Amino acid sequence: MKMNRRDLVQGVAASAIGALAPAAARAEDGGPIRIGLLTVKTGPLASGGIDMERALQMFLKERGDQLAGRKIDLIVADTGGVPATARTKTQELVERNNVHCLIGPLAAFEALAIDDYIRQAQVPTLSVAAAEDMTQRHPNPWFVRATSTSAQCAHPMADYCARELKYKRMITIADDIAYGHEMCAGFQRVFEENGGKIIQKLFPPLTAPDYGAFVADLKTDADAIFLGFAGSNGFRFLRQFVEYGLKDKIQPVGGMTALDESVLRNMGDEALGIVTSCWYSAELQNPINQKFAPAFRKQFGYDPGFYAAATYVEGAVLEAALKTIGGKAEDKPAFMKALRDVKVDTARGPVSFDAYGNVVGNVYIRKVERKDGRLVNSIIKTYPDVSQFWTYDPKQFLANPVYSRTWPPAGNLEK
Repeated sequence: MKMNRRDLVQGVAASAIGALAPAAARAEDGGPIRIGLLTVKTGPLASGGIDMERALQMFLKERGDQLAGRKIDLIVADTGGVPATARTKTQELVERNNVHCLIGPLAAFEALAIDDYIRQAQVPTLSVAAAEDMTQRHPNPWFVRATSTSAQCAHPMADYCARELKYKRMITIADDIAYGHEMCAGFQRVFEENGGKIIQKLFPPLTAPDYGAFVADLKTDADAIFLGFAGSNGFRFLRQFVEYGLKDKIQPVGGMTALDESVLRNMGDEALGIVTSCWYSAELQNPINQKFAPAFRKQFGYDPGFYAAATYVEGAVLEAALKTIGGKAEDKPAFMKALRDVKVDTARGPVSFDAYGNVVGNVYIRKVERKDGRLVNSIIKTYPDVSQFWTYDPKQFLANPVYSRTWPPAGNLEK
Protein backbone atom coordinates (compact mmCIF):
# COMPACT_ATOMS: atom_id res chain seq x y z
CA MET A 1 0.00 0.00 0.00
CA LYS A 2 1.36 3.39 -0.94
CA MET A 3 1.48 6.15 1.63
CA ASN A 4 1.45 9.77 0.44
CA ARG A 5 3.28 12.63 2.12
CA ARG A 6 0.20 13.93 3.95
CA ASP A 7 -0.56 10.49 5.42
CA LEU A 8 3.03 10.17 6.55
CA VAL A 9 2.99 13.57 8.25
CA GLN A 10 -0.31 12.81 9.98
CA GLY A 11 1.08 9.52 11.20
CA VAL A 12 4.16 11.20 12.60
CA ALA A 13 2.01 13.86 14.23
CA ALA A 14 -0.15 11.21 15.89
CA SER A 15 2.90 9.53 17.35
CA ALA A 16 4.14 12.92 18.57
CA ILE A 17 0.85 13.64 20.31
CA GLY A 18 0.91 10.21 21.91
CA ALA A 19 4.44 10.77 23.12
CA LEU A 20 3.38 14.00 24.79
CA ALA A 21 0.78 12.35 27.03
CA PRO A 22 3.15 11.11 29.77
CA ALA A 23 4.90 14.47 29.78
CA ALA A 24 1.58 16.28 30.19
CA ALA A 25 0.72 14.16 33.20
CA ARG A 26 4.05 14.97 34.82
CA ALA A 27 3.62 18.70 34.14
CA GLU A 28 0.23 18.76 35.83
CA ASP A 29 2.05 17.57 38.93
CA GLY A 30 4.33 20.59 38.75
CA GLY A 31 6.94 19.26 36.36
CA PRO A 32 9.09 21.56 34.25
CA ILE A 33 8.00 23.34 31.10
CA ARG A 34 10.26 22.14 28.31
CA ILE A 35 11.24 24.69 25.65
CA GLY A 36 12.90 23.54 22.43
CA LEU A 37 15.22 26.08 20.80
CA LEU A 38 15.85 25.55 17.09
CA THR A 39 18.96 27.52 16.23
CA VAL A 40 22.03 27.42 13.96
CA LYS A 41 25.47 26.83 15.47
CA THR A 42 27.35 25.78 12.33
CA GLY A 43 27.58 27.25 8.82
CA PRO A 44 27.19 30.82 7.47
CA LEU A 45 24.29 31.65 9.80
CA ALA A 46 26.06 30.47 12.96
CA SER A 47 26.99 33.91 14.34
CA GLY A 48 23.31 34.78 14.65
CA GLY A 49 22.29 31.34 15.84
CA ILE A 50 24.78 31.38 18.70
CA ASP A 51 23.43 34.77 19.77
CA MET A 52 19.91 33.32 19.82
CA GLU A 53 21.00 30.70 22.34
CA ARG A 54 23.01 33.12 24.47
CA ALA A 55 20.19 35.65 24.81
CA LEU A 56 17.52 33.09 25.62
CA GLN A 57 19.73 31.52 28.27
CA MET A 58 20.28 35.01 29.70
CA PHE A 59 16.55 35.71 29.77
CA LEU A 60 15.83 32.49 31.62
CA LYS A 61 18.75 32.87 34.02
CA GLU A 62 17.52 36.36 35.00
CA ARG A 63 14.29 34.66 36.11
CA GLY A 64 15.96 31.81 37.97
CA ASP A 65 15.08 29.42 35.12
CA GLN A 66 11.41 29.73 36.05
CA LEU A 67 8.43 31.22 34.23
CA ALA A 68 4.95 31.58 35.74
CA GLY A 69 6.12 29.68 38.81
CA ARG A 70 7.35 26.62 36.93
CA LYS A 71 10.87 25.41 36.28
CA ILE A 72 12.07 25.70 32.70
CA ASP A 73 14.11 23.07 30.88
CA LEU A 74 15.74 24.44 27.72
CA ILE A 75 16.73 21.90 25.06
CA VAL A 76 18.86 23.33 22.22
CA ALA A 77 19.02 21.82 18.72
CA ASP A 78 21.49 22.83 16.00
CA THR A 79 19.81 22.76 12.59
CA GLY A 80 22.98 23.76 10.73
CA GLY A 81 20.81 26.05 8.59
CA VAL A 82 19.64 23.00 6.57
CA PRO A 83 15.89 22.52 5.97
CA ALA A 84 15.95 18.71 6.26
CA THR A 85 17.96 18.93 9.48
CA ALA A 86 15.57 21.53 10.87
CA ARG A 87 12.69 19.13 10.30
CA THR A 88 14.56 16.21 11.88
CA LYS A 89 15.53 18.26 14.93
CA THR A 90 11.97 19.51 15.32
CA GLN A 91 10.65 15.95 15.35
CA GLU A 92 13.28 14.99 17.94
CA LEU A 93 12.35 17.88 20.20
CA VAL A 94 8.66 17.01 20.01
CA GLU A 95 8.79 13.21 20.05
CA ARG A 96 11.88 12.49 22.12
CA ASN A 97 12.09 15.54 24.40
CA ASN A 98 8.34 16.16 24.66
CA VAL A 99 8.70 19.95 24.47
CA HIS A 100 5.70 22.12 25.28
CA CYS A 101 6.73 24.79 22.77
CA LEU A 102 9.39 25.72 20.25
CA ILE A 103 11.38 28.92 19.82
CA GLY A 104 12.92 29.35 16.38
CA PRO A 105 14.03 28.38 13.83
CA LEU A 106 16.35 31.08 12.50
CA ALA A 107 15.89 30.94 8.71
CA ALA A 108 12.76 31.36 6.60
CA PHE A 109 13.49 28.23 4.60
CA GLU A 110 13.75 26.25 7.85
CA ALA A 111 10.37 27.52 9.04
CA LEU A 112 8.79 26.54 5.73
CA ALA A 113 10.32 23.07 6.06
CA ILE A 114 8.63 22.44 9.42
CA ASP A 115 5.37 24.28 8.75
CA ASP A 116 3.21 21.22 8.06
CA TYR A 117 4.73 19.26 10.93
CA ILE A 118 4.02 21.83 13.63
CA ARG A 119 0.47 22.20 12.28
CA GLN A 120 -0.14 18.47 12.56
CA ALA A 121 1.63 18.01 15.89
CA GLN A 122 0.04 21.22 17.21
CA VAL A 123 3.21 22.60 18.76
CA PRO A 124 3.05 26.24 19.92
CA THR A 125 5.93 27.93 18.08
CA LEU A 126 7.46 31.35 18.70
CA SER A 127 9.34 31.94 15.49
CA VAL A 128 12.43 33.99 14.73
CA ALA A 129 12.27 33.11 11.02
CA ALA A 130 10.71 35.64 8.68
CA ALA A 131 8.83 33.30 6.29
CA GLU A 132 6.06 35.57 5.01
CA ASP A 133 3.22 33.26 4.12
CA MET A 134 3.14 31.51 7.49
CA THR A 135 1.37 34.63 8.79
CA GLN A 136 -0.27 35.66 5.53
CA ARG A 137 -2.05 33.55 2.88
CA HIS A 138 -1.48 30.27 4.72
CA PRO A 139 -1.38 31.31 8.39
CA ASN A 140 -0.22 28.61 10.78
CA PRO A 141 -2.52 28.57 13.84
CA TRP A 142 0.34 27.27 16.03
CA PHE A 143 2.76 30.01 15.05
CA VAL A 144 3.48 33.51 16.40
CA ARG A 145 6.31 35.81 15.38
CA ALA A 146 7.52 38.71 17.55
CA THR A 147 10.37 39.68 15.19
CA SER A 148 9.08 40.51 11.69
CA THR A 149 8.35 39.11 8.27
CA SER A 150 11.11 39.39 5.69
CA ALA A 151 9.71 42.58 4.19
CA GLN A 152 8.28 44.21 7.32
CA CYS A 153 11.39 46.36 7.84
CA ALA A 154 12.18 46.64 4.11
CA HIS A 155 8.94 48.54 3.45
CA PRO A 156 9.88 51.53 5.68
CA MET A 157 13.50 51.35 4.48
CA ALA A 158 12.29 51.80 0.91
CA ASP A 159 10.02 54.64 2.00
CA TYR A 160 12.98 56.32 3.70
CA CYS A 161 15.26 55.86 0.67
CA ALA A 162 12.71 57.34 -1.71
CA ARG A 163 11.23 60.13 0.41
CA GLU A 164 14.10 61.30 2.59
CA LEU A 165 17.31 60.18 0.86
CA LYS A 166 15.78 61.04 -2.54
CA TYR A 167 17.26 58.00 -4.29
CA LYS A 168 15.90 57.36 -7.77
CA ARG A 169 17.88 54.37 -9.11
CA MET A 170 18.80 51.44 -6.89
CA ILE A 171 20.17 47.89 -6.97
CA THR A 172 19.08 45.08 -4.65
CA ILE A 173 21.28 42.15 -3.66
CA ALA A 174 20.54 39.37 -1.19
CA ASP A 175 21.13 35.71 -0.44
CA ASP A 176 19.30 33.41 -2.87
CA ILE A 177 16.87 32.13 -0.22
CA ALA A 178 13.25 32.90 0.69
CA TYR A 179 14.31 35.58 3.20
CA GLY A 180 16.36 37.42 0.59
CA HIS A 181 13.71 37.13 -2.12
CA GLU A 182 10.90 38.38 0.11
CA MET A 183 12.89 41.24 1.61
CA CYS A 184 14.06 42.59 -1.75
CA ALA A 185 10.58 42.22 -3.25
CA GLY A 186 9.01 44.25 -0.46
CA PHE A 187 11.70 46.89 -0.82
CA GLN A 188 11.22 47.03 -4.58
CA ARG A 189 7.45 47.41 -4.30
CA VAL A 190 7.49 50.39 -1.96
CA PHE A 191 10.51 52.06 -3.60
CA GLU A 192 9.00 51.90 -7.07
CA GLU A 193 5.55 53.00 -5.86
CA ASN A 194 7.33 56.10 -4.55
CA GLY A 195 8.80 56.89 -7.97
CA GLY A 196 12.12 55.03 -7.81
CA LYS A 197 13.47 52.32 -10.09
CA ILE A 198 15.19 49.04 -9.26
CA ILE A 199 17.59 48.71 -12.17
CA GLN A 200 19.37 45.50 -11.10
CA LYS A 201 18.58 42.51 -8.84
CA LEU A 202 21.24 40.01 -7.79
CA PHE A 203 20.94 36.84 -5.69
CA PRO A 204 24.25 35.16 -4.80
CA PRO A 205 24.08 31.66 -3.24
CA LEU A 206 23.83 31.61 0.55
CA THR A 207 27.19 29.83 0.73
CA ALA A 208 28.94 31.89 -1.97
CA PRO A 209 32.70 31.59 -1.29
CA ASP A 210 33.43 34.89 -3.01
CA TYR A 211 31.42 37.91 -4.17
CA GLY A 212 33.95 39.23 -6.67
CA ALA A 213 31.92 38.31 -9.75
CA PHE A 214 28.78 39.96 -8.32
CA VAL A 215 30.63 43.13 -7.30
CA ALA A 216 32.21 43.38 -10.75
CA ASP A 217 28.76 43.08 -12.35
CA LEU A 218 27.20 45.99 -10.43
CA LYS A 219 25.85 48.93 -12.41
CA THR A 220 27.84 51.91 -11.19
CA ASP A 221 25.29 54.53 -12.27
CA ALA A 222 22.90 53.57 -9.45
CA ASP A 223 22.36 55.91 -6.51
CA ALA A 224 22.49 53.14 -3.93
CA ILE A 225 22.44 49.39 -3.33
CA PHE A 226 20.14 47.63 -0.84
CA LEU A 227 21.86 44.75 0.98
CA GLY A 228 19.54 41.94 2.08
CA PHE A 229 22.13 39.52 3.44
CA ALA A 230 21.88 37.32 6.54
CA GLY A 231 24.51 36.03 8.96
CA SER A 232 28.06 37.10 8.15
CA ASN A 233 27.40 37.49 4.41
CA GLY A 234 26.70 41.23 4.61
CA PHE A 235 30.11 41.80 6.16
CA ARG A 236 31.80 39.59 3.54
CA PHE A 237 30.07 41.34 0.63
CA LEU A 238 30.73 44.83 1.93
CA ARG A 239 34.43 44.08 2.41
CA GLN A 240 34.78 43.17 -1.28
CA PHE A 241 32.53 46.06 -2.30
CA VAL A 242 34.97 48.44 -0.59
CA GLU A 243 38.04 46.66 -1.99
CA TYR A 244 36.67 47.24 -5.49
CA GLY A 245 36.43 50.97 -4.72
CA LEU A 246 32.66 51.16 -5.08
CA LYS A 247 31.61 52.69 -1.77
CA ASP A 248 32.32 56.20 -3.09
CA LYS A 249 30.29 55.46 -6.23
CA ILE A 250 27.24 53.57 -4.93
CA GLN A 251 25.87 54.16 -1.43
CA PRO A 252 25.11 50.94 0.46
CA VAL A 253 21.99 50.69 2.63
CA GLY A 254 20.81 47.58 4.39
CA GLY A 255 17.97 45.43 5.63
CA MET A 256 17.51 43.89 9.07
CA THR A 257 20.59 41.70 9.26
CA ALA A 258 23.08 43.04 6.71
CA LEU A 259 24.99 45.06 9.32
CA ASP A 260 23.73 43.31 12.42
CA GLU A 261 25.58 43.93 15.65
CA SER A 262 26.74 40.31 15.63
CA VAL A 263 28.92 41.06 12.58
CA LEU A 264 29.37 44.82 13.03
CA ARG A 265 31.92 44.12 15.74
CA ASN A 266 34.22 42.62 13.09
CA MET A 267 34.01 45.63 10.78
CA GLY A 268 35.93 48.89 10.54
CA ASP A 269 35.45 52.36 9.12
CA GLU A 270 33.99 50.92 5.90
CA ALA A 271 30.69 50.51 7.79
CA LEU A 272 30.49 54.11 9.05
CA GLY A 273 27.50 56.07 7.80
CA ILE A 274 25.60 53.10 6.36
CA VAL A 275 21.87 53.29 7.00
CA THR A 276 19.84 50.15 7.75
CA SER A 277 16.35 49.30 9.02
CA CYS A 278 15.39 46.86 11.76
CA TRP A 279 12.90 46.35 14.57
CA TYR A 280 15.79 46.48 17.08
CA SER A 281 19.02 48.26 17.91
CA ALA A 282 21.24 47.83 20.94
CA GLU A 283 21.05 51.64 21.21
CA LEU A 284 17.32 51.65 22.01
CA GLN A 285 16.61 53.77 25.06
CA ASN A 286 13.75 51.91 26.70
CA PRO A 287 14.02 50.58 30.28
CA ILE A 288 14.14 46.90 29.32
CA ASN A 289 16.80 47.31 26.65
CA GLN A 290 18.85 49.62 28.87
CA LYS A 291 19.31 46.60 31.14
CA PHE A 292 19.51 43.88 28.48
CA ALA A 293 22.04 45.42 26.08
CA PRO A 294 24.69 46.40 28.67
CA ALA A 295 24.31 43.04 30.45
CA PHE A 296 24.76 41.15 27.17
CA ARG A 297 27.76 43.30 26.23
CA LYS A 298 29.34 42.79 29.64
CA GLN A 299 28.97 39.01 29.43
CA PHE A 300 29.94 38.44 25.79
CA GLY A 301 32.02 41.49 24.88
CA TYR A 302 29.80 42.86 22.09
CA ASP A 303 26.36 44.37 21.54
CA PRO A 304 23.26 42.24 21.04
CA GLY A 305 21.67 42.49 17.61
CA PHE A 306 18.74 41.02 15.66
CA TYR A 307 19.33 37.41 16.64
CA ALA A 308 20.00 37.96 20.33
CA ALA A 309 17.10 40.37 20.68
CA ALA A 310 14.84 37.94 18.83
CA THR A 311 14.94 35.23 21.47
CA TYR A 312 15.03 37.75 24.33
CA VAL A 313 11.82 39.30 22.98
CA GLU A 314 10.25 35.89 22.30
CA GLY A 315 11.07 35.03 25.91
CA ALA A 316 9.10 38.06 27.10
CA VAL A 317 6.11 37.05 24.95
CA LEU A 318 6.30 33.49 26.27
CA GLU A 319 6.47 34.68 29.88
CA ALA A 320 3.46 36.98 29.45
CA ALA A 321 1.39 34.20 27.88
CA LEU A 322 2.30 31.65 30.54
CA LYS A 323 1.34 34.10 33.29
CA THR A 324 -2.05 34.58 31.64
CA ILE A 325 -2.79 30.84 31.75
CA GLY A 326 -1.22 30.22 35.15
CA GLY A 327 1.69 28.28 33.68
CA LYS A 328 -0.54 25.55 32.25
CA ALA A 329 1.44 24.96 29.06
CA GLU A 330 -0.26 21.56 28.56
CA ASP A 331 -3.53 23.29 27.57
CA LYS A 332 -2.34 23.98 24.06
CA PRO A 333 -5.41 25.85 22.72
CA ALA A 334 -5.39 28.17 25.74
CA PHE A 335 -1.61 28.54 25.42
CA MET A 336 -1.85 29.59 21.76
CA LYS A 337 -4.70 32.01 22.44
CA ALA A 338 -2.67 33.61 25.23
CA LEU A 339 0.36 33.95 22.95
CA ARG A 340 -1.66 35.71 20.25
CA ASP A 341 -3.40 37.99 22.76
CA VAL A 342 -0.10 39.19 24.28
CA LYS A 343 0.52 42.92 24.59
CA VAL A 344 3.82 43.47 26.33
CA ASP A 345 6.74 45.89 26.55
CA THR A 346 9.99 44.28 25.44
CA ALA A 347 13.59 45.13 24.59
CA ARG A 348 12.41 46.13 21.08
CA GLY A 349 9.56 48.28 22.41
CA PRO A 350 5.84 47.49 22.65
CA VAL A 351 4.68 44.24 21.04
CA SER A 352 1.23 43.07 19.99
CA PHE A 353 -0.01 40.69 17.30
CA ASP A 354 -2.35 40.93 14.34
CA ALA A 355 -5.07 38.41 13.52
CA TYR A 356 -2.52 36.24 11.70
CA GLY A 357 -0.09 35.88 14.60
CA ASN A 358 2.49 38.36 13.32
CA VAL A 359 3.93 41.20 15.37
CA VAL A 360 2.88 44.84 15.14
CA GLY A 361 5.73 46.99 16.42
CA ASN A 362 8.21 49.78 15.80
CA VAL A 363 10.74 49.75 12.96
CA TYR A 364 13.88 51.84 13.35
CA ILE A 365 16.03 53.50 10.71
CA ARG A 366 19.61 53.23 11.97
CA LYS A 367 22.97 54.70 11.01
CA VAL A 368 26.35 53.14 11.80
CA GLU A 369 28.39 55.42 14.06
CA ARG A 370 31.32 55.00 16.39
CA LYS A 371 30.60 55.19 20.11
CA ASP A 372 33.04 54.50 22.94
CA GLY A 373 35.42 52.86 20.49
CA ARG A 374 32.87 50.47 18.95
CA LEU A 375 30.52 50.59 15.98
CA VAL A 376 26.82 50.95 16.82
CA ASN A 377 23.51 51.25 14.97
CA SER A 378 22.29 54.67 16.15
CA ILE A 379 18.58 55.32 15.66
CA ILE A 380 17.76 58.26 13.40
CA LYS A 381 14.03 57.68 12.74
CA THR A 382 11.23 55.54 14.14
CA TYR A 383 8.29 54.19 12.16
CA PRO A 384 5.74 53.31 14.89
CA ASP A 385 3.38 50.32 14.93
CA VAL A 386 4.43 48.82 11.61
CA SER A 387 2.43 45.77 10.53
CA GLN A 388 3.39 43.11 8.00
CA PHE A 389 0.99 44.79 5.56
CA TRP A 390 2.71 48.20 5.74
CA THR A 391 0.12 50.81 4.64
CA TYR A 392 -1.74 48.40 2.36
CA ASP A 393 -5.21 47.03 2.98
CA PRO A 394 -4.65 43.46 4.26
CA LYS A 395 -7.26 41.91 1.94
CA GLN A 396 -5.76 43.59 -1.10
CA PHE A 397 -2.24 42.66 0.06
CA LEU A 398 -3.18 39.00 0.45
CA ALA A 399 -4.88 38.91 -2.94
CA ASN A 400 -1.42 39.26 -4.51
CA PRO A 401 1.16 36.45 -4.67
CA VAL A 402 3.67 36.10 -1.85
CA TYR A 403 6.79 38.22 -2.36
CA SER A 404 9.37 36.34 -4.43
CA ARG A 405 12.11 36.66 -7.02
CA THR A 406 9.44 37.30 -9.65
CA TRP A 407 6.71 39.18 -7.76
CA PRO A 408 6.24 42.06 -7.95
CA PRO A 409 7.44 42.11 -11.55
CA ALA A 410 10.66 44.05 -12.09
CA GLY A 411 9.80 46.35 -14.96
CA ASN A 412 12.79 48.68 -14.70
CA LEU A 413 15.73 46.29 -14.91
CA GLU A 414 18.50 47.41 -17.26
CA LYS A 415 20.76 45.11 -19.25
